[in-house]
Amino acid sequence: MKGYRKLGRNSAHRKSMLRNLVTDLFREGRITTTEMRAKEAGRIAEKMITKAKKGDLHARRQVLEYIFDEDVVTKLFEEIAPGYEDRNGGYTRILKLGPRQGDNAEVVYLELV
Repeated sequence: MKGYRKLGRNSAHRKSMLRNLVTDLFREGRITTTEMRAKEAGRIAEKMITKAKKGDLHARRQVLEYIFDEDVVTKLFEEIAPGYEDRNGGYTRILKLGPRQGDNAEVVYLELV
């Protein structure tokens, strides 16, 4: 089994796209995207929340390597992560919306629980 999905992109484009999805998820709380993108972005978001729960400077710097928007990182550490203090994983949820009109791709909500 592969460690990740390639999503039909080269590595730089894929990394940039997933960064943007995760940043928007933390900024908005819920995003609409395709199922495969949501699964990959959800994996990364779970890891970011787990790091943010530690709350120390090293964890903040590690998250800032991935999420460039400092306002979003501040929100993650001060608002989002403390809400999951008693939860061991499972911070995101995928809700299916149905196929997209143009290409029949499965569209979902990716949201924070």
